[in-house]
Amino acid sequence: MAQSTEEVLAGLAELISDETGIATDTVEMEKSFTDDLDIDSISMMTIVVNAEEKFDVKIPDEEVKNLKTVGDAVNFITAAQA
Repeated sequence: MAQSTEEVLAGLAELISDETGIATDTVEMEKSFTDDLDIDSISMMTIVVNAEEKFDVKIPDEEVKNLKTVGDAVNFITAAQA
């Protein structure tokens, strides 16, 4: 079942917080994974794998490099669930 943007954002914020310790309320749509949240590639891959499980979607490796911001990831997941 497709989730709303807000639900996906909240779920992704939890995954990011679990992996990095970043507070969930600082994870916002416009934040860049690397520039704003300082997430490295290893943590990003862990977040992607966990997001695939949590949201029941497949995020191809070639797609991951296009996910620059939290919003990019949320929009990808939302579209993949539809």
